[in-house]
Amino acid sequence: MNMMEQTQAYQGLYYVLMGRISPLDGVGARELGLEQLMARALDGVVTEVILATNFTNEGEATAHYVTALLGSKGLSVTRIARGVPVGGELEYVDSGTLAQSLRERKTYLR
Repeated sequence: MNMMEQTQAYQGLYYVLMGRISPLDGVGARELGLEQLMARALDGVVTEVILATNFTNEGEATAHYVTALLGSKGLSVTRIARGVPVGGELEYVDSGTLAQSLRERKTYLR
């Protein structure tokens, strides 16, 4: 959350899971306390949930699970983008990151 605050790009409210789904470590959805997230997200005020999980296997699994859970309740669920870092040189970016950047690219002019 500190990194999100430092960007000064988001002025909304936060909910920090303090964990991620990791079956190898014995952490499932029940251990994350998602009931509290659901209660907060479904309070009638929240219209969008922005996921900011790590781009690891565990972060992906957590994002997928939370998206399915909240999406089934009619909430808009988005996720922070990933890709080439600001100031990064393309020759030093791994192929997986570059491929993801291409898939999630934005249109600036039509």
